[in-house]
Amino acid sequence: MLVAERYEKIVQLVNERGSIRVSELSEICEVTEETIRRDLDKLEQAGRLRRSHGGAVSVKEHQNPEVPFFEREVTNMEQKRRIAREAVNHIFPRDKIILDASTTAWYMASMIPDIPLTVLTNSIKVALELSSKEKVEVISTGGILAPRSLSYVGPLAERALELYHVNKAFISCKGIHLQRGISESNELQARVKQQMIGLADEAYMLADYSKFGVSAFAHVARLSRISTVVTDSEAPQDQIEQLRDIPVKVIQV
Repeated sequence: MLVAERYEKIVQLVNERGSIRVSELSEICEVTEETIRRDLDKLEQAGRLRRSHGGAVSVKEHQNPEVPFFEREVTNMEQKRRIAREAVNHIFPRDKIILDASTTAWYMASMIPDIPLTVLTNSIKVALELSSKEKVEVISTGGILAPRSLSYVGPLAERALELYHVNKAFISCKGIHLQRGISESNELQARVKQQMIGLADEAYMLADYSKFGVSAFAHVARLSRISTVVTDSEAPQDQIEQLRDIPVKVIQV
């Protein structure tokens, strides 16, 4: 493959997927990662893509702005409450868990009984919801405040997460795609959720039917990194069966 052809291939892949990692480009193009990094630098200088941590993102795909929390909490509200209620059934006394900044995690926080429990979260809403439960210890990550989601993101939040290990992480997302995996609306949220999945023995993905088949801007994780998907009865059955073939446990409520 000529250098010019490799450049075009890289740009094509980045635009198709929204984002891609150096290691993956190295395998596809059959060149070293160092060569790919130099290619990405040149392509960024030409304005054809944007470098990100460990890879590149498309400049043609606009980042989907985060929907404000107050709007998300009333979207598919009944489905989210059913999902949250089921997820709470998987929490036991003395567990150490993560709740992310999703509205479904907030519903979970409101339903969790006052039992001995350690909860690590980057959500202001979740921390406030749990503050009245005397037996629940709450640890907040800190970091840069994302006002639309009322969550903490950025390097400080990521470093705070590195300090811990938990039994279970309960996380939602912008999209679940059978080929492209779990995705989020922006890179900052995606990186925090990557960390959350990585430090948990079990990762529960809380996703209502509207999340299936969606590939959002920033990649979070492969589907194989998820232990259990909790969704509602309206989720597409063909995709549910394919998830089970991965295999990922799926619970529908």
